[in-house]
Amino acid sequence: MLSRQIRPLLLRASARPKTPQTFPTSLRSYAQAAAVQDTKPPVAVFGLDGTYATALFTAAAKTSSLDSTSKSLAALAEVFRKDTKLSGILTAPTLGPGDKSQIIQEIQRHMGGVDKGDIVKNFLKTLSDNNRLGILQGVCEKFATLMGAARGELELTVTSAAKLDSKTLQRLEAAVAKSEYSQGKKLKLAPKVNPDIKGGLIVEIGDRTIDLSVSSKIAKMNKLLTDTL
Repeated sequence: MLSRQIRPLLLRASARPKTPQTFPTSLRSYAQAAAVQDTKPPVAVFGLDGTYATALFTAAAKTSSLDSTSKSLAALAEVFRKDTKLSGILTAPTLGPGDKSQIIQEIQRHMGGVDKGDIVKNFLKTLSDNNRLGILQGVCEKFATLMGAARGELELTVTSAAKLDSKTLQRLEAAVAKSEYSQGKKLKLAPKVNPDIKGGLIVEIGDRTIDLSVSSKIAKMNKLLTDTL
């Protein structure tokens, strides 16, 4: 796993004395340079990871490299999915510039060599310079949302307490596709696992959420009991 490869860097970094860090405004210049042409993203995504994902989308659109950038980030998203410890390592405050440079090199090896014009490589450096490598997983997710919207897809997120088998996911996707919620658009299935919901499902499609989780039912029951008492 990638986290095992970069963990020694974290250990060495933690042994060094801390020095004050400065954060350049490279994200601003990165986005401004990309905004020369009309490359407005199709939908708004929020949060700090959304801000960076939007800047990356704009830069990739300007250089006609959306497809290659999307493939690179999809490959990274798969790395994060398989290696749950990686995101935590990237947030370590003890990592120095040299450590981050090596981490970026390791990350690039997992992108499949489809980084047209070094768009993602330069973006990773921007994240590193701003001490934001820790939001990379979120950026991958938000960029996928932007790409889905650009392709006319509607993201269908299904959250369960345990991993669902492919047959169950296919049945859910087919059911939603036939409903009014699909708006006649092609669905992009995004399964997620969150043990905190206890059981049941949370289905999100577009800006709509259908919460059928056990945790939601428990919360409603607790509120009812509290209000009654």
